[in-house]
Amino acid sequence: MIVFPCAKINLGLNIVSKREDGYHNLETVFYPIPLYDALEIKYMDEKFPSDTACDLKVTGNAVDCDEQKNLVVKAYHILAADYQLQRIHTHLYKHIPSQAGLGGGSSDAAFMIRLLDERFRLNIGNPEMERYAARLGADCAFFIEAEPAYAEGIGDVLMPADGPDGNLHGYYLCVVKPDVAVSTKEAYSAITPKKPAKSCRDIVRQPIETWKEELVNDFEEPIFKMHPELAAIKQKLYDQGAVYASMSGSGSALYGIFKEEPKGIEEQFDGMFCEVMKL
Repeated sequence: MIVFPCAKINLGLNIVSKREDGYHNLETVFYPIPLYDALEIKYMDEKFPSDTACDLKVTGNAVDCDEQKNLVVKAYHILAADYQLQRIHTHLYKHIPSQAGLGGGSSDAAFMIRLLDERFRLNIGNPEMERYAARLGADCAFFIEAEPAYAEGIGDVLMPADGPDGNLHGYYLCVVKPDVAVSTKEAYSAITPKKPAKSCRDIVRQPIETWKEELVNDFEEPIFKMHPELAAIKQKLYDQGAVYASMSGSGSALYGIFKEEPKGIEEQFDGMFCEVMKL
């Protein structure tokens, strides 16, 4: 069986307070986008000489991680602790850029839970699958349903977002990921948490033309100071005609939303991951 884990972008991201556990409470709108990995599982023959119950092969983009520490394998083991699962071969093809703020690893983990639930007929149900996923990462739970959602807490408290689905239907999205490593820890240390004047949930319900002046990612200010080349990419997206552009999560991917297909835009970001898709 095969599934196609999707990426996400953040439509606004506000760091509202610091928690006693050292993490931060945030407010954001998660929006799924048609940028995919591929994940396939097959039964492992009982005679196959494997030391692990979930044998993982990763192809496509390189992943700097021991395969047995990959979230896909952790997703298998977190379910195997409560359900009887057969040993499996797993193939993960990575297309979503890593360390980009696009949620690729979290999506892979959540889709693994969904895939195991379907393949082994566990009948877990989405609410319980979300609870399992949340144990693997703050934004993993979102990918169980992978529908636009407003998130609070550390990104694990999800509520329906009745926008922006209608706002963005038919628009084009350009995602750009330069070869830049962002220190999320440093970015958090440079932010003074505060409640925004207007919730991103309310802003994304407005016409997209209003977003440029109101919809903010709090990580941009400190990260752009550390990596001014990221600010330059955002400006170039606007120069190419984007009606809204932003960094996703804590970066380093940026995206632009266009009313018309931005033909030839890949040439403007030569040497970087750059992909255009219709929403």
